[in-house]
Amino acid sequence: MSQATFGTLWRRAYLDQLRSMLTGRSGELEILPLELAVAALGRQSESHEGRRDVPVRAIVGTVARVGDFDRDFRPRNPALRERWETLAASHAELPPVSLVRLGELYFVEDGHHRVSIARARGQETISARVHRICTIACASHCLTLADLPVKTAERMFLERVPLPDDVRVGLWLDEPAHWARLADAAEAWGFRNGLADRCTLAETWWEQEVLPVVVRLRERGICLPPRDVQAYFQALVERDTTGCWSG
Repeated sequence: MSQATFGTLWRRAYLDQLRSMLTGRSGELEILPLELAVAALGRQSESHEGRRDVPVRAIVGTVARVGDFDRDFRPRNPALRERWETLAASHAELPPVSLVRLGELYFVEDGHHRVSIARARGQETISARVHRICTIACASHCLTLADLPVKTAERMFLERVPLPDDVRVGLWLDEPAHWARLADAAEAWGFRNGLADRCTLAETWWEQEVLPVVVRLRERGICLPPRDVQAYFQALVERDTTGCWSG
């Protein structure tokens, strides 16, 4: 299996960083810092998952080494060359890396060079010891540094409206302010229906308000966003503007 060299990866990372800065999309290439991700998503619980094979492309973050690699684990720091090339040239079996998992994403605690080399070799998986942190808001595979303000707002929404886990997986809104507006609407609906317990309010609101509204609108052939929460929010904005639901 062919392997990209350190110099090739460094140049690609450098050029892509320049392009992303010019287009205002630098957050999409930045490695995710674990501390910022957990602060945005909200820590719930922790557990050890033991040793297993992890998809290399799901490793997009770091516990501490923010400036050394980009999101694709291409080296950004030229000082890494000697150790990177020494490990890459070794024929010995490398030890498992240590990772922290948030949802669908993994963050490197120990083994940044090994992950980078695995990416350079085109490996599908890498052996790892995994520690899991469960969060209030879900970490999907497409989460980037630029998305953290929106995920912070989503976490604050879920603290007010604690939806069931199976619903949380499919949530997404584009603007932080949208989550606050949605929380206000859910709490107002719960107040009108005499629901004081937040968990009961959240589940009942989703089942008896959100889903029926979305189903009715889709049945009428109205073009709506693909996610239920997006479709409901769009209809909610129109209702607040016009005084009635779409269609």
